Amino acid sequence: MKSSLIRKQFLDFFTEKAHQIVDSAPLVLKDDPTLMFVNAGMNPFKDVFLGNTEPKNSRVTNSQKCLRVSGKHNDLEEVGVDTYHHTLFEMLGNWSFGDYFKEDAIAWAWEFLTELMKISPDSLYVTVFGGDEGDGLPRDNDAAAIWEKYISSDRILDGSKKDNFWEMGDVGPCGPCSEIHVDIRSAEEKAKVDGKTLVNEDHPQVIEVWNLVFMEFTRMADSSLKKLPNQHVDTGMGFERLCMVIQGKQSNYDTDVFTPYLKALENISGLKYGASASNQDVAFRVIADHVRAVAFAITDGQLPSNNGAGYVIRRILRRAIRYGYSYLNLNEAFIYKLVAVLVAEMGEHFTNLASQQDLVTKVIKEEENSFLKTLEKGIQRIEDVAAKGLSKMEGAQTFELYDTFGFPYDLTALILNEKGIKHSEAEFQAALEEQKNRSRKAGKIETGDWVQVSALEEQKFIGYDYIETESTLVQYREVNVKGKIRFQWVLNTVPFYPEGGGQVGDKGILEMAGKKFPVLDTKKENNQILVITEEAPVNGETKVTCKVDVQMRKASMKNHSATHLLHYVLRKQLGTHVEQKGSLVNEKYLRFDFSHFEKVSVEQLTAIEAEVNNLILENIALVENRNSSIEDAKAQGAMMLFGEKYGDSVRVIAFGESVELCGGTHVSSTGEIGLFKLISESSVAAGIRRVEAFTGHNALNYVNTKIESLDAIGELVKNTKNTLQAVEQVLEQNKQLTTEVEGFKKEQAKALQQ
Repeated sequence: MKSSLIRKQFLDFFTEKAHQIVDSAPLVLKDDPTLMFVNAGMNPFKDVFLGNTEPKNSRVTNSQKCLRVSGKHNDLEEVGVDTYHHTLFEMLGNWSFGDYFKEDAIAWAWEFLTELMKISPDSLYVTVFGGDEGDGLPRDNDAAAIWEKYISSDRILDGSKKDNFWEMGDVGPCGPCSEIHVDIRSAEEKAKVDGKTLVNEDHPQVIEVWNLVFMEFTRMADSSLKKLPNQHVDTGMGFERLCMVIQGKQSNYDTDVFTPYLKALENISGLKYGASASNQDVAFRVIADHVRAVAFAITDGQLPSNNGAGYVIRRILRRAIRYGYSYLNLNEAFIYKLVAVLVAEMGEHFTNLASQQDLVTKVIKEEENSFLKTLEKGIQRIEDVAAKGLSKMEGAQTFELYDTFGFPYDLTALILNEKGIKHSEAEFQAALEEQKNRSRKAGKIETGDWVQVSALEEQKFIGYDYIETESTLVQYREVNVKGKIRFQWVLNTVPFYPEGGGQVGDKGILEMAGKKFPVLDTKKENNQILVITEEAPVNGETKVTCKVDVQMRKASMKNHSATHLLHYVLRKQLGTHVEQKGSLVNEKYLRFDFSHFEKVSVEQLTAIEAEVNNLILENIALVENRNSSIEDAKAQGAMMLFGEKYGDSVRVIAFGESVELCGGTHVSSTGEIGLFKLISESSVAAGIRRVEAFTGHNALNYVNTKIESLDAIGELVKNTKNTLQAVEQVLEQNKQLTTEVEGFKKEQAKALQQ
């Protein structure tokens, strides 16, 4: 059974069980600061589990793209070394939001695996939560009793809290879980060693394929557990592992999920996969895995960069390049050639891949060429050490090669060994751990429990229509962000715009019991708007007056609306290949990143700026539809951004022919923007350009400053010209004086002769 059919069978199965199929969310969730990447199928539904959002359907299913390369769930160093860890993987899942619970979840999992996928029950083992004294939780006898209806009791194993109690994080929803493991060893091996002894022992042929999580608690900041008001089911099954089982393979990389990339790599390198158990095969697996992760990240809007999520993507790509360079003798860019294979294999289900193929290909190729030059610099650094006659390279130096030049320690060690230079892996690891500790400390955010003040049915954002309102405090909590104490307020009615869509969050004032609380920022987390202050609310008070910083809001609105006009004009002037790849909109200026494969000329920039200003002068009225269906929005030709998660109902913003999906704040007509002035154009990455611009008074001040600068230059030129004239006069006088002196000398000489 081909992998594409396995995925379809899963989704069809749960559709028949009254589940709604939902699209995979982007790898980077814009409103969840606790996650760098989606690393589990449930991440996009956190707001539902937290009770912040009412689900549109109590039963859903999907295949979610996940990336595990950072933080708690970090599989990167295992990828390629073994046959079942991956950076990017698909998580097949089904969810119940307060609907069915353990009985149906277990019954359907068994039905799907044994009846539809035809997996023999004799190859299956299941685990249940064995209880935990520290949390005061007993063994999950309910799950065990249900499993006994389907599988013999000697195949039902008790698991520890580590393996069989799933938690969203340090705080939040959690609960016991049941894992389903498959033993794919040969009959001879099974006869020698009982499979139950290999469960959760990292055996490559006795693997977990499905985890059924029964969410019924929430973990508090003091580590205690509270019962959730509703019970939920969250399941996740590794698609690649399931394909391995169904297709009768001993490795994920032997399934049709990966073999197309391996075959393409054989053609590129001239080497054979499976011909060697050495690092050559590891390199094949690393590259086949990593190209998927990097390509999907770029498709979802996350470009390689030097910080944050972009840095992680760059490191994944560089790891793949290093393996090709070191073990497949690939000294030129090659990974970009695999993008076409990826589109052919997965483009039908993940349709964004095909439309972004050119961009992804160009970005990867540029990154490869850049890093291959960096590799040369790193090798030169080692050559310099050898040339100095040093007998050892210190741990700090080997770590610098890793951190700055992307050299893995084994590659550094290989080159040093060839040159007879000593090195210490222990020193390298110490430097690496020190950096990890610095990173953890720098990014650490500690959150307290929510203090409930009043009831909330549904939070309302009224910021499109109001900048001041009376509101009620629902709950608040204390957070420690990099050593700074802040307080997050949840209000029932909010006029403050939360950071999103490139636009910064509003600032302003909260007034409570005669006291003023400056609003430092407004953010959205798991579909809940958080208003952030330095101080805690007045104890016992609930009534709050909210006042948005009007000047900041108006300036941000001008820049946001101008960004829409700019996007429209860029597509008109440069071509419809132009698509937004990032933006920043605040009260000072706007920044806009877009796909385009060459520098925008001065003539083009002049024409773009002029056309945007013409649209401003036309004073085009805003047409806003706050509750458009996604189908109607598409019919209007609304621009939709890759990497955004859209619901069934969307907000459409139109200024004439400029039509986009957008949640930001905007002017009522383009004339309010005043003046638009481009101030820079540059490259962000291969195929990505960036422009920056001012609007309104900021644009006018910029122009006036430029005029003053030109006036100053003119005055300088004038003064310089006068100075040059004065110098010429002095030189002429000197020339005359020199002639007179020479004449006097001649006369004196003649007199002396006489």
